[in-house]
Amino acid sequence: MSAGAGPQASLGSPAAPAGGALLEINNLEVIYDEVILVLRGLSLAVPEGQLVALLGSNGAGKSTTLKAITGLLRTEHGEVTEGTIHHAGDEITQADTSDIVRRGLSLVMEGRHVFEHLTVRENLICGGYTSPGTVEERLATVEEYFPRLSERRAQQAGYLSGGEQQMLAIGRALMAGPSLLMLDEPSLGLAPLLVAEIFQIIQRLNRDLGTTVLLIEQNAKRALSIADHAYIMENGRIVLEGEAAELADNPDVKEFYLGMGESGRRSYRDVKHYKRRKRWL
Repeated sequence: MSAGAGPQASLGSPAAPAGGALLEINNLEVIYDEVILVLRGLSLAVPEGQLVALLGSNGAGKSTTLKAITGLLRTEHGEVTEGTIHHAGDEITQADTSDIVRRGLSLVMEGRHVFEHLTVRENLICGGYTSPGTVEERLATVEEYFPRLSERRAQQAGYLSGGEQQMLAIGRALMAGPSLLMLDEPSLGLAPLLVAEIFQIIQRLNRDLGTTVLLIEQNAKRALSIADHAYIMENGRIVLEGEAAELADNPDVKEFYLGMGESGRRSYRDVKHYKRRKRWL
């Protein structure tokens, strides 16, 4: 599933209702194979125009959250059994993936998934199929934010570096002009310098173009440095939320997610104040 974002005024995607969130998830429960409970009453909101980070370790349920939003759970024998998902005020909990894409929700999946046998330009054009009249305009925007893609436009995507493939995956997403861009672990497997570059571009897309972003990350330090708001997940639940700057300065977050504590990284369940902070109590 691919995504995009030109200037929001030109996208034609549904906007959030006045005073509401563009994306709102309420008390979501997800089960795989009719028995494995993965999400346990998860709730979060993504206001229009903001960059929201969803953080957590492997197995916390971050990717499952994105699959629930985009209707991809059914391909993996998963289903939403409780709760609702709303986009721009409309419920999309059980909507088909194709309908969700047409609404302007787009996902850059973990692992990049570029079309290796196609050129960079051909990959980008594939992402703009929903708006044939604006392909050249959006190509220019993508190449402005990702000049490396402009330099390699005639090169086969399979010969790009990992970082360049990640740029291509995000650029291809931008070609579709979504109202919400979701990124699943964009830093995965990349060198620190490339991670810094990609996160700067994500921040620019949000600030310059007004693109609403839901960022899924294990790299909490990087994510909190660019996000407006953040949620922390463990075992399918939100255990902490707040403004990103406040969470980055939270002593428990520093210890358990930023590696700045004396005892090393542990589960947030070990924090003595954990039960007082659980949102579902």
